[in-house]
Amino acid sequence: MRISIGCDHSALELKNEIINYLKANGHEVNDRGTYSKDSCDYTDYGYRVAKDIQEGLADRGIVICFTGIGMSIIANKVKGVRCALVGSKDAATLTREHNDTNCLALSAKYTGYALAKEIVDIWLNTEFSHNERHQRRIDKITKYEEEF
Repeated sequence: MRISIGCDHSALELKNEIINYLKANGHEVNDRGTYSKDSCDYTDYGYRVAKDIQEGLADRGIVICFTGIGMSIIANKVKGVRCALVGSKDAATLTREHNDTNCLALSAKYTGYALAKEIVDIWLNTEFSHNERHQRRIDKITKYEEEF
């Protein structure tokens, strides 16, 4: 799978850990930055990842900042991106099964390396349920995006 990943300065170490994990598991990774611990704006990197998804340059995206909140907000501003901030294995499953998310937001503050890898693994390997009510809701989200 082609995965675009980005972070801010607070999440550099977690991003690098996840990149190594993804590559070890056979994924193609597009590292959209940041590449140092110098203070930066998470918005720039989250937007790049979301645009990669929108433009078909990535099948999925992972965005990471201190809390994960800002990254999830910016990624969801890009049409066609459904990003969820996930902090548990259960939520990783449900966000794929129910919401067919194509972008995962993680918190560098609240998510340790081991849990982050488990979340990523579950999220990448869980399929959308194609349940009628879940599809109906995703269709509504897509329709609402057309209003902008």
